[in-house]
Amino acid sequence: MCGIVGGIAERNVVPILMEGLRRLEYRGYDSAGLAVRESEGRMQRFRTIGKVSNLDGIVNDAGVDGLLGIAHTRWATHGRPSELNAHPHMSGERVAVVHNGIIENHSELRSKLESQGFVFTSETDTEVIAHLLASKLGEGLEIFQAVKEASKEMSGAYAMAVACPEESDRIIVTREGSPLVIGLGEGENFIASDVAALLPVTQRFLFLEEGDVAEISRNKITIYDRTGEEVTREEKTSKLNADSVDKGPYRHYMLKEIYEQPGVIAETLEGRIYKGRLMEESFGHEAKTLFDKTKQVQIIACGTSYHAGLVAKYWLEEIGVPCSIEVASEYRYRKVVVSPDTLFLTISQSGETADTLAALRAAKEMDYIGSLCICNVPESSLVRESDVALMTRAGPEIGVASTKAFTTQLVALRLLTLALAKRRGLSEADEQVLVNELHAVPRQVEVVLELSDSIQAMANAFADRQHALFLGRGCFYPVAMEGALKLKEISYIHAEAYPAGELKHGPLALVDAEMPVICALPDDPLLEKVLSNLQEVRARGGELFLFSDQRVKIDLDNYQNLTLSDIYPTTAPIVYSIPLQLLAYHVAVLKGTDVDQPRNLAKSVTVE
Repeated sequence: MCGIVGGIAERNVVPILMEGLRRLEYRGYDSAGLAVRESEGRMQRFRTIGKVSNLDGIVNDAGVDGLLGIAHTRWATHGRPSELNAHPHMSGERVAVVHNGIIENHSELRSKLESQGFVFTSETDTEVIAHLLASKLGEGLEIFQAVKEASKEMSGAYAMAVACPEESDRIIVTREGSPLVIGLGEGENFIASDVAALLPVTQRFLFLEEGDVAEISRNKITIYDRTGEEVTREEKTSKLNADSVDKGPYRHYMLKEIYEQPGVIAETLEGRIYKGRLMEESFGHEAKTLFDKTKQVQIIACGTSYHAGLVAKYWLEEIGVPCSIEVASEYRYRKVVVSPDTLFLTISQSGETADTLAALRAAKEMDYIGSLCICNVPESSLVRESDVALMTRAGPEIGVASTKAFTTQLVALRLLTLALAKRRGLSEADEQVLVNELHAVPRQVEVVLELSDSIQAMANAFADRQHALFLGRGCFYPVAMEGALKLKEISYIHAEAYPAGELKHGPLALVDAEMPVICALPDDPLLEKVLSNLQEVRARGGELFLFSDQRVKIDLDNYQNLTLSDIYPTTAPIVYSIPLQLLAYHVAVLKGTDVDQPRNLAKSVTVE
């Protein structure tokens, strides 16, 4: 959830650390800090609450300079956002630590360390690590051995980086359940929570595996696995570049990412469909065998990815493939019955979502035929640990409210549906029709984006509203759920989604003139049912905000409507998601909230 960056070089690392923090701020922005080893061997530390820009001003004013440093941007778990709780944490002048994750036995360790005379100044679990390391150093261990021994006493999920004033050319890092990468340079090396932080200085990376401990110096990287054996991790070159995480001409990352959707959807399809045919080979050499065995699918995901999975359930069951879907945090803590020939499918933008990863690891001990992940980050833990990975190719998504990740996940899930449909008798002629409909999506999204100004005008009606209701039927119920999530995430308006047919079973009691009701109206077999439900809303005075197919005739009063044209039913959930994203965006801008970094939230949820 938090962001770590560090480096050792023959040049001042402070600008590199600060740029890394700016690129990691989507992971947490409650507080930020850095510790830099000065030339005379003293560790200088700066911390502040709030965003990285606050730290930037402090560091610039102080003129900090050093060849070795570690830095951190925090999303609060243990302890409120405060300067004392901000990282790095230190134990006197002996050791500095930055940490992402949760030390589950921190209370027990804190009591033990307090009995040894250590004084705690924060509420965090991370300070326990600093004092535990200092305790090991006091026993005569050098810092690498201290990290190894301390790790044996800590339980939980974590990634951490450790620096000592006495060590002019060494940072020690380890990971257990949280991501950490090493960036390779010439005469300099770096570490970070993900590659985006280090793209300005390198595109060459090593990805640590669970339990790895590594020594990072200017000219050497040494990695040991959890058994203590020295190991080599494969060097990989990232295809991302530094500009891919810049806002460009857009006011917010979220707006940029909304407008990137035609291009990234086309990229998701690139090389996977050709001349009206699905190219299954592009899924990977093991995919065909896995799909041949698949009789049903178990989907596990969180948040926006869960909504994408809900849409896929409709698609899969329409072709005769039974599908179950569950939120990862619930699935991993209950007894599970696995039906024969079930494919385990995980969906995640980052590929580091803690609950989803834990569910995948648990599934490996069950009777699933194999695992497939749909993910946006090729270097992520989820991709590395799944049997088959279908990459969405959406590129970096910085805005906390997911947009392009959602639509590209839907496209990938549509491709999966086609692959399984072919095994259930889908004819070549029907396959070509469905493939052509997918091909049309990028252009359809471009047309919808032209409605942005009209949606901005519609957003004015939400300026003083505190609640909103989203309705949908069939696969548009999860689309409504996603629309409600977007609105509540970034505008702080309480928004709920309901199946339209459930109105009369309770939610209708909430409808009055102050309750805006938002609904997508595609031209599908459930249209008349939904229109009837909307009549119920109007009879109670609710104001309607609709996005409808141009062929839909609406016999209602007191509504606002924007029309979409030439949208195919098979891909309509993808296209109709776009106006709901734009509505949430424009409402948030109107209300003056922090669109890209909404309060209390972080992009990558790497803790429970």
